[in-house]
Amino acid sequence: MENRNQYTEIEDFLADPSFQLWVRSKVDQQDWEDWTLGNSKMAKVVEEARLFLLAMKIPENNLSTEEIKSALESTWIKIEEKEKAQNKNVKLVKIWKNTWYRSIAAVFLFGLSFTWVYNNYFISESGIINYHDLIKENELVEQINNTSKPQITTLSDGSSVLLNPNSKLSYPKVFAKNERKVYLSGEGFFEISKNAKRPFYVYANEIVTKVVGTSFRIKAYANEPDIEVLVLTGNVKVNSNQKIKTANEKEVSLLPNQALRFERKNFTFNKITDITQDRALAKTLCSTIEKINFEFTDVPVDQIFKTIEQAYLVEIDYPREKLKDCHLTTSLIDQPLPEKLKIICKSLGNNSNYIMNGNQIIILSNGCN
Repeated sequence: MENRNQYTEIEDFLADPSFQLWVRSKVDQQDWEDWTLGNSKMAKVVEEARLFLLAMKIPENNLSTEEIKSALESTWIKIEEKEKAQNKNVKLVKIWKNTWYRSIAAVFLFGLSFTWVYNNYFISESGIINYHDLIKENELVEQINNTSKPQITTLSDGSSVLLNPNSKLSYPKVFAKNERKVYLSGEGFFEISKNAKRPFYVYANEIVTKVVGTSFRIKAYANEPDIEVLVLTGNVKVNSNQKIKTANEKEVSLLPNQALRFERKNFTFNKITDITQDRALAKTLCSTIEKINFEFTDVPVDQIFKTIEQAYLVEIDYPREKLKDCHLTTSLIDQPLPEKLKIICKSLGNNSNYIMNGNQIIILSNGCN
């Protein structure tokens, strides 16, 4: 970072990587917010630079430095020619002294070079990795929850994800033979189908969570300062993404009722051995699905269905008359939703089965054994 007290023009701020990081990723490593509040005379220029950055789109192709220089020189020539045509009798003043043109040029240059800056600074230096960078080279199905309620997503291996509002999940139609990978932006509650030979990985910006079969919550919104992993059952292992370097590279293992908070500002992992002692995390335990006990002893099946509806915010249609006298004793703890439904149908017998379409579930049964 240059001496920002010497900045006078909008392009001075646009060229500063720490300013770019603060505006685009809300990571204030150089205390830009405090500096701006203490420099009221520059507030207008800072705001203009901020709006320029927010309005820009990242180009798809990577350009070399020579290509950027060539494109910039070409732009100078075109602007000069236009200026000469409009002022035939006036000698052209050096264009670089014109603040308005300098701003345009800075935007042009920044737009061309942003991919290079992003790949070489944001990833290798700052460690900021976003969801779109992770999924761009993969052919994936994307689930986006634009509603006000969580949505259930089932994966090809039988795992399920309760995706919170304003969240995205990308995953392959069919997982690879030796591993399972999904990509999260936002927040989701995961229940993973057990398969020791095919570990399950959740890529959430700067961290990677590895599991075999368990239930846990990941909160990884792009505009928040921390990423959190909270384990309900089983155990998980959390690492930093291979593209970044953190202050503590050691893999962190989490057991039930433990959590991890990754602080983006310092790139550090903080393990929390008792969730109830952390005020911020304790609030997340208010989630319905994490409070429900899925142990059932001689419970009417319609009550079990109501419990599942409440936990996953789904609707279950079942033959009430045929199942009105059915009671079950079973444990559905640490099982993804499809597996819960399979266990119930197997317990009912009489060729009972289910059909699942998004948040709609239909139970087919002739009654219980």
